[in-house]
Amino acid sequence: MANKDDRQDAILELVAAEPIASQEELRQRMAARGWQVTQATLSRDLRELGVVRTATEDGARYVLPERLALDDKPKLDNILPQLFDSVDGVGELLVVKTLASGAQPVSEAIDSQGWSEVIGTIAGENTILIICRSAAARETLAGRILHLAGVG
Repeated sequence: MANKDDRQDAILELVAAEPIASQEELRQRMAARGWQVTQATLSRDLRELGVVRTATEDGARYVLPERLALDDKPKLDNILPQLFDSVDGVGELLVVKTLASGAQPVSEAIDSQGWSEVIGTIAGENTILIICRSAAARETLAGRILHLAGVG
Protein backbone atom coordinates (compact mmCIF):
# COMPACT_ATOMS: atom_id res chain seq x y z
CA MET A 1 0.00 0.00 0.00
CA ALA A 2 1.32 3.41 -0.93
CA ASN A 3 1.93 5.96 1.77
CA LYS A 4 0.76 9.48 2.44
CA ASP A 5 3.93 11.08 1.03
CA ASP A 6 3.46 9.23 -2.29
CA ARG A 7 -0.22 10.25 -2.41
CA GLN A 8 0.64 13.88 -1.72
CA ASP A 9 3.40 13.78 -4.36
CA ALA A 10 0.79 12.57 -6.87
CA ILE A 11 -1.49 15.48 -5.91
CA LEU A 12 1.34 17.98 -6.40
CA GLU A 13 2.21 16.47 -9.79
CA LEU A 14 -1.40 16.67 -11.00
CA VAL A 15 -1.95 20.24 -9.80
CA ALA A 16 1.33 21.35 -11.38
CA ALA A 17 0.67 19.59 -14.68
CA GLU A 18 -2.91 20.56 -15.53
CA PRO A 19 -5.72 22.92 -14.53
CA ILE A 20 -7.95 21.34 -11.90
CA ALA A 21 -11.09 23.19 -10.89
CA SER A 22 -12.60 21.06 -8.11
CA GLN A 23 -11.80 18.43 -5.52
CA GLU A 24 -14.04 16.00 -7.40
CA GLU A 25 -12.05 16.55 -10.59
CA LEU A 26 -8.82 16.00 -8.64
CA ARG A 27 -10.27 12.88 -7.00
CA GLN A 28 -11.15 11.47 -10.44
CA ARG A 29 -7.67 12.18 -11.80
CA MET A 30 -6.16 10.54 -8.72
CA ALA A 31 -8.40 7.49 -9.32
CA ALA A 32 -7.15 7.31 -12.90
CA ARG A 33 -3.65 7.00 -11.44
CA GLY A 34 -4.76 4.22 -9.10
CA TRP A 35 -5.38 6.31 -5.98
CA GLN A 36 -8.74 5.79 -4.30
CA VAL A 37 -9.08 8.76 -1.94
CA THR A 38 -12.04 10.17 -0.07
CA GLN A 39 -12.99 13.82 -0.28
CA ALA A 40 -12.02 14.26 3.39
CA THR A 41 -8.53 12.85 2.79
CA LEU A 42 -8.10 14.96 -0.33
CA SER A 43 -9.21 18.08 1.51
CA ARG A 44 -6.78 17.38 4.35
CA ASP A 45 -3.92 16.72 1.90
CA LEU A 46 -4.60 19.96 0.00
CA ARG A 47 -4.59 21.92 3.26
CA GLU A 48 -1.35 20.28 4.47
CA LEU A 49 0.33 20.92 1.10
CA GLY A 50 -0.80 24.55 1.02
CA VAL A 51 -2.56 24.03 -2.31
CA VAL A 52 -5.31 26.64 -2.68
CA ARG A 53 -8.17 27.20 -5.06
CA THR A 54 -7.91 30.64 -6.55
CA ALA A 55 -9.43 32.66 -9.35
CA THR A 56 -7.75 32.57 -12.74
CA GLU A 57 -8.76 33.94 -16.13
CA ASP A 58 -10.27 30.50 -16.86
CA GLY A 59 -12.20 30.27 -13.57
CA ALA A 60 -11.24 28.88 -10.17
CA ARG A 61 -8.29 26.46 -10.21
CA TYR A 62 -6.06 24.75 -7.67
CA VAL A 63 -2.55 26.19 -7.58
CA LEU A 64 0.63 25.28 -5.77
CA PRO A 65 1.71 27.71 -3.02
CA GLU A 66 4.93 28.62 -4.81
CA ARG A 67 3.01 29.27 -8.03
CA LEU A 68 0.64 31.62 -6.21
CA ALA A 69 3.64 33.51 -4.82
CA LEU A 70 5.14 33.86 -8.32
CA ASP A 71 1.93 35.02 -9.98
CA ASP A 72 0.67 38.54 -9.83
CA LYS A 73 -1.18 39.24 -6.63
CA PRO A 74 -4.74 37.91 -6.78
CA LYS A 75 -7.24 40.60 -7.71
CA LEU A 76 -9.74 41.15 -4.92
CA ASP A 77 -12.68 41.85 -7.20
CA ASN A 78 -12.02 38.50 -8.96
CA ILE A 79 -11.59 36.23 -5.96
CA LEU A 80 -13.78 37.79 -3.26
CA PRO A 81 -17.14 36.90 -4.86
CA GLN A 82 -16.01 33.27 -5.18
CA LEU A 83 -14.55 32.90 -1.69
CA PHE A 84 -16.57 35.29 0.52
CA ASP A 85 -18.77 33.95 3.31
CA SER A 86 -19.39 36.77 5.81
CA VAL A 87 -18.04 39.90 7.44
CA ASP A 88 -18.44 41.19 11.00
CA GLY A 89 -16.56 43.48 13.29
CA VAL A 90 -16.23 45.45 16.47
CA GLY A 91 -14.23 48.56 17.25
CA GLU A 92 -11.22 48.66 14.94
CA LEU A 93 -11.34 44.92 14.18
CA LEU A 94 -13.02 43.43 11.11
CA VAL A 95 -13.38 39.67 10.61
CA VAL A 96 -13.93 38.31 7.11
CA LYS A 97 -14.93 34.66 6.78
CA THR A 98 -14.18 32.81 3.54
CA LEU A 99 -14.72 29.35 2.15
CA ALA A 100 -12.10 26.76 3.12
CA SER A 101 -8.58 27.77 2.01
CA GLY A 102 -9.82 31.18 0.92
CA ALA A 103 -8.40 33.38 3.66
CA GLN A 104 -4.80 33.51 2.42
CA PRO A 105 -5.47 34.68 -1.15
CA VAL A 106 -8.19 37.11 -0.04
CA SER A 107 -5.96 38.55 2.68
CA GLU A 108 -3.10 38.98 0.23
CA ALA A 109 -5.45 40.70 -2.21
CA ILE A 110 -6.70 43.04 0.54
CA ASP A 111 -3.10 43.88 1.49
CA SER A 112 -2.27 44.68 -2.13
CA GLN A 113 -5.12 47.23 -2.33
CA GLY A 114 -3.20 49.74 -0.23
CA TRP A 115 -6.38 50.95 1.46
CA SER A 116 -5.71 53.65 4.03
CA GLU A 117 -8.28 52.14 6.42
CA VAL A 118 -6.21 48.96 6.82
CA ILE A 119 -3.27 48.73 9.20
CA GLY A 120 -2.76 45.02 8.52
CA THR A 121 -4.30 41.60 8.06
CA ILE A 122 -3.82 38.18 9.61
CA ALA A 123 -5.18 35.16 7.75
CA GLY A 124 -5.88 31.63 8.82
CA GLU A 125 -7.60 28.85 6.88
CA ASN A 126 -10.96 30.56 6.41
CA THR A 127 -10.80 33.64 8.64
CA ILE A 128 -9.12 37.01 8.14
CA LEU A 129 -8.60 39.52 10.92
CA ILE A 130 -8.25 43.03 9.56
CA ILE A 131 -6.98 45.72 11.92
CA CYS A 132 -8.42 49.07 10.89
CA ARG A 133 -7.36 52.60 11.82
CA SER A 134 -10.67 53.39 13.54
CA ALA A 135 -14.21 52.13 14.05
CA ALA A 136 -15.33 54.44 11.25
CA ALA A 137 -12.65 52.97 8.97
CA ARG A 138 -13.92 49.47 9.88
CA GLU A 139 -17.46 50.42 8.85
CA THR A 140 -16.25 51.89 5.55
CA LEU A 141 -14.15 48.82 4.85
CA ALA A 142 -16.95 46.39 5.73
CA GLY A 143 -19.23 48.16 3.24
CA ARG A 144 -16.53 48.07 0.55
CA ILE A 145 -15.92 44.35 1.10
CA LEU A 146 -19.65 43.57 0.96
CA HIS A 147 -19.92 45.53 -2.27
CA LEU A 148 -16.92 43.78 -3.87
CA ALA A 149 -18.29 40.39 -2.77
CA GLY A 150 -21.56 41.22 -4.49
CA VAL A 151 -23.52 41.17 -1.24
CA GLY A 152 -24.12 44.84 -0.52
